[in-house]
Parts: sequence; C-alpha cells; structure tokens
Amino acid sequence: MRLAAQLSEGIEVLGLALPRETQTRMLQYLALIRKWNQVHNLTAVREPEAMLVRHLLDSLAILPHVAGPRIADVGSGAGLPGIPLALARPEWRVTLVETNHKKTAFLQQARIELDLKNVEVMTERVENFHPVDGFDVVISRAFSDLADFAGLAGHLCAPGNGGGRLVAMKGVYPHEELAQLPAQFMVEKILPVTVPGLEAERHLVLIKQI
Repeated sequence: MRLAAQLSEGIEVLGLALPRETQTRMLQYLALIRKWNQVHNLTAVREPEAMLVRHLLDSLAILPHVAGPRIADVGSGAGLPGIPLALARPEWRVTLVETNHKKTAFLQQARIELDLKNVEVMTERVENFHPVDGFDVVISRAFSDLADFAGLAGHLCAPGNGGGRLVAMKGVYPHEELAQLPAQFMVEKILPVTVPGLEAERHLVLIKQI
C-alpha cells in the first residue's frame, strides 16, 4: 500500500492523470522486475521505493514532453522508459529495442503478463533495425553518449520537416556530449526535468536531423 500511495502522489506532482488500474499495472511491472532481478541482473536498483522513483517516476516525468503515436525505446534494458510510457499511453505503439537476449526474454514476459498489446519487442542491434515506417520519437535512457545515439539510431526517425525526433534522457547538463554531436543533427531544445523524490539532476535533450 505504501508503494501505491507513493506512486499516486508522484503522478499527481507530475501533473498527470492516470487511472487507478494503470497505476496497479505499473506496480505489477515493478514487482516483475524485482522477481527477475533475483536471477538476472536487470537493474542495479534493488529497493522497491528507489525503483519506483528512479524507474517509474523518472520515466513518467518525460510524458509532457514527448508525443506519439510511434515510439522506439533504444537500449530498452528492463523496459525503461518504454513500458511505463506504453502503460500510460495505451493509444501509442511502443517498440522496445534491446540486444541482450535475457533482457528481451524479460520484456516479452512483461508484455504478456501486463497484457501490453501496444508493445513490440525487437532483439536487435539498433543500427541493424530497419523498420518500414519511421518513429515519431526515438528515445534512450542510458544507451550511449549523444553522438553515438544520433549516429546509431538517427535512421529510425520518421523523415520530413515535421518528422521524428531523437530524445535522450540525461542526468547533468551534457555540455561535452553536445559539442560532439554530428553536423547533420541539431539540438532542438534541452529541458530540465524534475522527478518527484529524486534530488539528482535530469535533462531531456531533443534532437532533430537537419
């Protein structure tokens, strides 16, 4: 009950409105990570309260700044931020891209247990993943530095002037990484993000291809 109250309060602080059923499924997802963590090292964060803040609320904090309907989560790991986004926005289509077979086995299990009909799991290196249609948002949470992210995942963005965006979730303001960004990419905006219960800095970097 303590976790449910903490999640509900965090969602309210973020200015989001999510049904109680959705919040319950998010806690089920957290429990699934904890269960698999006993055998597979999905995440270094072990305490339930810390997982709720650093995984769920950290992922949900970006919701006001991204738009679907087609989302790719590159280097998804345990499904972050893709699964929380898919739970919060069932009308979006979320593709989780991950190379590690043990992690994609977990992602497939989470998709089944949480009945995530709007989620697809790809066991693939991002540079080898070439979908027919591009994505509106290609997001990464702890995938690589900005230059590698743009170079490896830029082709996944939907083409055109109003096309897709690369969105990188970062901690402190990434001064050095921004200087290394390839010339064909332009930073559209950098937004400070506040995560309830987390004192560490968070920034969201939105990049588009020129």
